[in-house]
Amino acid sequence: MGGALHGTWLNDALVFLFAAGVLAPVLRLLRVPSVLAFLLAGVVLGPFGIGALAEHWPLLGHLTFSDPKVAEPFAEFGVLFLLFLLGTELSFEKLKSLCGLVFGAGGLQALVSVLAITLAVMLMGVEHHVALAIGLALALSSTAVVMQTLVEERRATGPVGRAALAVLLFQDMLVAPILILIGFLAQGPEANLFPALLEALIQGGIAVAFLLLFGRFVLKDAFRLAARAGGRDFLMGLTLLVIIGGAVLTASAGLSMALGAFLAGLLLGETEFKHQAEVDLEPFKGLLLGLFFMTVGLNLDLTTIWGSWPIVLGGLVLLLAAKAAIAAFALRAFGLKPALAIETAFLLAPASEFAFVVVTTATAVALFDSATPTLIAGIAGLSMLTTPLMARIGRALAARFEEKTSNDAVAESYPDLGGHVVIAGFGRVGRTIARILDAEEADIVALERNAEVVARERKAGRKIYLGDGSRPEILTHAGLAGASMLIVTVDDPKDAAAMVKAARQLRGDIPVLARARDAEHARELYAAGAEFVIPDAIEAGLQLAGRALSEFGYSSEVLEDRIASERSVEYQRAGTN
Repeated sequence: MGGALHGTWLNDALVFLFAAGVLAPVLRLLRVPSVLAFLLAGVVLGPFGIGALAEHWPLLGHLTFSDPKVAEPFAEFGVLFLLFLLGTELSFEKLKSLCGLVFGAGGLQALVSVLAITLAVMLMGVEHHVALAIGLALALSSTAVVMQTLVEERRATGPVGRAALAVLLFQDMLVAPILILIGFLAQGPEANLFPALLEALIQGGIAVAFLLLFGRFVLKDAFRLAARAGGRDFLMGLTLLVIIGGAVLTASAGLSMALGAFLAGLLLGETEFKHQAEVDLEPFKGLLLGLFFMTVGLNLDLTTIWGSWPIVLGGLVLLLAAKAAIAAFALRAFGLKPALAIETAFLLAPASEFAFVVVTTATAVALFDSATPTLIAGIAGLSMLTTPLMARIGRALAARFEEKTSNDAVAESYPDLGGHVVIAGFGRVGRTIARILDAEEADIVALERNAEVVARERKAGRKIYLGDGSRPEILTHAGLAGASMLIVTVDDPKDAAAMVKAARQLRGDIPVLARARDAEHARELYAAGAEFVIPDAIEAGLQLAGRALSEFGYSSEVLEDRIASERSVEYQRAGTN
């Protein structure tokens, strides 16, 4: 029996490593987001995918998970690491500023979503207590899927990431109350719910308070002791202890494990060991999160879902539409601008992996019949698969709102201005360029998609407007027709190339200067029509090499010659002449 179990572990480990090392990268090359890639890998390699054919072709059994439930405990570590690392990026001051969104928008979104889904299910003839259980199962959103999607897009710490995290944190606090409520729904109306909820609230408060006190008075000294005792291996062990210990503490109090890991990250982020922990955990986080997403795909019974596809598809569309509308309303009610509220709401529309937990609990207490769990799990799982698509739709709709705002703003600007410089993207690079050009009294018109940056710079007297420089009408309002040049400094490769193409369509003769991440990005920008491109990676390497030669004692003349020669070679490789 031990040998059979050992064989199961080895087979499942090989299947996962195949998915992580071969299948997911292939899907990524096809521009499939990594979250969706792992979800699809789980569907394909699961018991309802290739595993369903293993009875007829036994060899296929080696390409599928033998026991999906064995992987679930390890998959949870991926979620914990993700929330821990997100916590290290925040501070208590930033978290304090999110309290209104956490309890206001988060509470409103959860309450209205539960009521709306419950009412919709009741209208279909389902009993009220069963309908409420379904509402509780589908009302929450997936912290892991949403935040990893934003991490991949490098927006987890931006306005959308902070707004989404605020709502998701409140949802994590609802884990215990929802599971308690599911148990009481099965007992009937005579059950006394309030004492249990009060007890859960007290336990949760004590656990959070203990964790915060530990972080305040013990954590930093413990890490300093580990660093003095031997360095990286001890620090890694202590980091894992803090993450898992915080998760276990909040879970034992009835809260989610993810909340404990997030608080642990928040506490460690206040110490000097923050960056070391981030570097050590990053590769493990990626692999274990991939395993987590695969376990979600493994739970999708495609055969049963296909047999009830009208109900599943109808429920999926209604769920996404209703939750997106409710989340947008809740976020707007607590001060978010329309574009930001819409983009965040579409990310929060899909259901959560917590739906599978609720379904399992409700089935165990005989609240659901035999068909309901599969339908609910199908709707929840498929909705999670749509997260990358919903993110794109939300981003596109948000851009439309930004466009309207920016059109109103630039309508009063300088479409007839001549000789000025248009800077598309006003982050650190854009601001540096503007300061240098200001010293030469150049006239500058800047375009930026971050509303906070626009508001701050306009107060300082800058000619800057909220707008997407890849849209020809925005460039026209910014006075591209009379501009002396366009400088593109945005980080996103697709956005940068789109801006260059849009400028070339409007004016084929305008000099276009652009910033690139690396040589490959530089080639894309040259192909789009840029005249001169500066790759960040190349310049950083040249500057560091120059400094190294200087430290070796080379003269400035030799140093300049060596760097100039290498710059010429690297820029030729990047596509410049």
